[in-house]
Amino acid sequence: MADVATGAAAPPPPSFFRRHWGKVTIVSILSLVIAVLAVWTAIAVFYTYSDGDRTGYLQKLSKKGWLCKTWEGELAMSNVPGQMPEKFLFTIHGDSLAQAVQSLDGKRVVISYAQHVAIPTTCFGDTPYWAKGVRVTE
Repeated sequence: MADVATGAAAPPPPSFFRRHWGKVTIVSILSLVIAVLAVWTAIAVFYTYSDGDRTGYLQKLSKKGWLCKTWEGELAMSNVPGQMPEKFLFTIHGDSLAQAVQSLDGKRVVISYAQHVAIPTTCFGDTPYWAKGVRVTE
């Protein structure tokens, strides 16, 4: 279309990106943040920092959480009789392992665990120590 007064052509309407650059930028930044958090969570969950065993007396096991329910346990470790025991806190993710551990309550057990560090949410448990297995010891 030509401008009647000057005879010049009217400028074309702005492109979609020019009209909505603020919305596109916000969506892009939010998508990037979500992707970074998802990759960080995946690496923290699937990468094991350390593995090991802890020996002691099973003291407590309870299912905790508002939205994400996990089994949280407590192992009292004592090397010398009469000494104040050190507590080892751990998380169990499976109900079958939790029932096996619960059946050994009060006994001296060995808990096999994997340590996962830098997990960004407590939905995977309150502790970084995830129990993999349990066995009774003498």
